[in-house]
Amino acid sequence: MRLYGVVMVGWFRRYATYRMATAAGVFTNTAFGFIMAYTYTALWDERPQLGGYDVSQAVTYVWLGQALLMACALMGGGFEDELIERIRTGDIATDLYRPADLQLWWLACDLGRAFFHLVGRGVIPMAIGAFAFDLTLPGSALTWIAFLVCVVLGLLVSFAIRFLVALSAFWLMDGSGMAQISWLAGMFFSGMLLPLTVFPGTLGEVARALPWSSVLQIPADVFLGKRTGWALAEAYAFQAGWALALLGAGRLLQTAATRRVVLQGG
Repeated sequence: MRLYGVVMVGWFRRYATYRMATAAGVFTNTAFGFIMAYTYTALWDERPQLGGYDVSQAVTYVWLGQALLMACALMGGGFEDELIERIRTGDIATDLYRPADLQLWWLACDLGRAFFHLVGRGVIPMAIGAFAFDLTLPGSALTWIAFLVCVVLGLLVSFAIRFLVALSAFWLMDGSGMAQISWLAGMFFSGMLLPLTVFPGTLGEVARALPWSSVLQIPADVFLGKRTGWALAEAYAFQAGWALALLGAGRLLQTAATRRVVLQGG
């Protein structure tokens, strides 16, 4: 496991070297945060308590989304593009020769990237949002800890989904189409555009039952104090269940893909 820790730290440092890109990303996240915050304010002024949130909670939800956007790679920018390209060019054969598990290797890479973006592109936009708007912030250290646990579980779910998407390139030869479909589904069903509690009827129930809700909606509800006690335990169980199921599916697909490479001659 020490190997994967080194890989994770290496990828954290890799992204830390792109300082101008990080600064540009912080500016972009902050700008979109202001646009969406004012949009939400106008919407909630017309419909107070929409989705069970007041105006302050709705605006807080916006800035949480901007803080988690890159960490969870909801608009791309994760490991999957590189893995898809390695599969397309055949360089994946080199990866399979490494004395390391393919899934764990890329998980370590993605966690290193995600942790950097949480700090590099998450903290500053959130701080600016808190300065400019009346945000609902947790008053207890336990709530902050519970939120961070939810974020980590959400990162695992996000990775597992994107790992499955990347492995599809073994059969499709070019996984860019699947990556775009996954990106669109993630933006909609994670709650990045609107909280899933706003979605009506069956659509809302289905959206909240899908794995993408683990990435933003559940961490946001924990941050806003909507899930405590047994509701918090249920949230953890939901996220962990999806993470295990999707990582298990990725393991099975990886085995099938590895056999396919061998049958094709490497």
